[in-house]
Amino acid sequence: MNFAGPDFVLAIIAISTGGWLINNWIRARHGYALEDEWGGKTGKADSAETQQLRAKNAELREQIDHFAGRVKVLERIVTDKGTNVAAQIEALRDQPQHEDHT
Repeated sequence: MNFAGPDFVLAIIAISTGGWLINNWIRARHGYALEDEWGGKTGKADSAETQQLRAKNAELREQIDHFAGRVKVLERIVTDKGTNVAAQIEALRDQPQHEDHT
């Protein structure tokens, strides 16, 4: 094989380009940022599915926060003495009810 000829140079260029294309295909398939020809990174555009997943994620986080607050209340009820909890419940019952007419 003649290493000084143009065939060898073209083979190196083809192998390098093929490797770059395969690398970007793998990165795109797994959601990583893509490389451009100058080594810079370009982010993947958000698809409709990605936006739906982000909205669902935000909704689930709100639910977790809500339930975390309820668990704190339950923990307080379980760890407090029974008479203390009963007194707090009775105090809440004695408060006047505020009706909201909006």
